[in-house]
Amino acid sequence: MKSMQVRRACLAAFATALMLAGPARAQDAAKPAAGAPTPTMPERGISAHRGASRSHPENTLAAFREAIRLGAHQIELDVAVTKDGHLVLMHDGTVDRTTDGRGPVGQLTLAEIKRLDAGSWKDPRFAGERVPTLAEALDIMPRNVWLNLHLKSGESTGAAVAREVVRQGRTHQAFLACGRSATEAARRVCPDILICNMDRQGHNTPYVDDTIARKCQFIQLFRSLASPDDMRRLKEAGVRINYCCTNDPKELERLYNAGVEFPLVDDLATMIEAAKRLGIEPLAQ
Repeated sequence: MKSMQVRRACLAAFATALMLAGPARAQDAAKPAAGAPTPTMPERGISAHRGASRSHPENTLAAFREAIRLGAHQIELDVAVTKDGHLVLMHDGTVDRTTDGRGPVGQLTLAEIKRLDAGSWKDPRFAGERVPTLAEALDIMPRNVWLNLHLKSGESTGAAVAREVVRQGRTHQAFLACGRSATEAARRVCPDILICNMDRQGHNTPYVDDTIARKCQFIQLFRSLASPDDMRRLKEAGVRINYCCTNDPKELERLYNAGVEFPLVDDLATMIEAAKRLGIEPLAQ
């Protein structure tokens, strides 16, 4: 009975999202789920932190396409909200570092952000790269890669991101990395939305306890592993473990052996090769 109620809630959210999207977008959104089996998701691998961010401008379509090309098993991206309520990809609270503009993301409209150059700061060859919306990023993603959606704000963002994930039929692969208020809002939209606990990001026992109690599907450890007992408890609860961050090929084996499934990395090409030497093949597309 409960699973049927969850399914109905997500279907209702999907229908609402389609109406809000308009006829053309609704038609596009229906395509991925039409008779296609749910892909088998990676058990472990490499997470592309903000895309292939060492070689490409972070949180751009160029960085995500490179991550896909290299065979990342998970892609992490940062979701922020514009002044007029649109979901865009930006790690910082301002656009200053990664564009030619200035000012807080929340004080700029989508049109203003779309005029910014988000590539030249990295390299002249990326001149003209734009800040993508969440919808634009999801549109290019394969269906067999984990999508780590790091929410940069709370409750209203959680609900909006959950609606977009449902609308695009990505509930099998996209998880919201967020705190408690965003989690609760997202679960009101779709009760079985996947969640990575970020409420007390660290590695201590209360953080692990909270993750298990809230039935989160992922946890992100930060700069240190949890204790062996806590790592065991996470495994027993079926929680997948992300780790932020490493770019040291020598560290990969230690992290995997300790129970980490997905280390977040910036130097994607190097770390994909290091994982390959450990028997983890790049994700094929």
